[in-house]
Amino acid sequence: MELCHQTSSVPTASKDKDRLTPLFIYADLMRFKRSFTEPVPKRREDGFAKTGIAAFHGRARFAGPTAVQVGEETLQGRYVVIAAGDTPADLEIPGAEHLTTSDQFLELNELPGRILFIGGGYIAFEFAHVAARAGSQVTILHRGPRPLGLFDPNLVDQLVEQTRELGIDVHLGTEAVEIEKSFAQLIVRTLASGETGTFQTQMVVHAAGRVPEIKDLNLDAAGIEWQNWGVRVNEFLQSVSIPAVYAAGDAAASGGPPLAPVASYEGPQTS
Repeated sequence: MELCHQTSSVPTASKDKDRLTPLFIYADLMRFKRSFTEPVPKRREDGFAKTGIAAFHGRARFAGPTAVQVGEETLQGRYVVIAAGDTPADLEIPGAEHLTTSDQFLELNELPGRILFIGGGYIAFEFAHVAARAGSQVTILHRGPRPLGLFDPNLVDQLVEQTRELGIDVHLGTEAVEIEKSFAQLIVRTLASGETGTFQTQMVVHAAGRVPEIKDLNLDAAGIEWQNWGVRVNEFLQSVSIPAVYAAGDAAASGGPPLAPVASYEGPQTS
């Protein structure tokens, strides 16, 4: 497998805003990614087994303050740590079933010629740059006036400028309100400054934020207080309503950024 080396110059799009000349073959990139991501689950579970940790597979639901049901098994613990990760937020727009999630995007073996990203966070910009350099024509729609709200404004301005120079079509203050499937393409209807618009594309990627994947954990029945941004915890990541329950990473409404290093740091503190 060979991946083209990126030079210091920024590739530019052709005058008709067609695709860039690909810098690498996306299928090769995905094979390389899988070479180190696919062994991780088994390696982790083997590591758990060596330290005496038993793994149960299935959707979990609380059956009591410190009891968790997984399939036909009910597990009782002295303490419970909720570290359920996150899931794409519900955009609540017609046609949302046509969205491709960021997880699905990373499992594709090839990219379509035209891709539209809904959202202006780091996932949207990272994936958009990858797709553009793989040869796709890319559009980003962000409903706010400025993307990447948690980052330095001056750096964000530079990134948006470089992104546009790369040939990626960035639309700010533009909200996607509907997705319609029409033959071999998708039509995204938008609203910007009171004006409606449409974008035609072959794939629409959901990059408009994720939320804790805790809604189906039956938290209310266990008396665990939670909100849309996670389980309500104190400074020790301990549930404010059930002291024997802790939450870490994206599952905790602790105010920390939803990043993997944060979850990796918080998890051991409560184990």
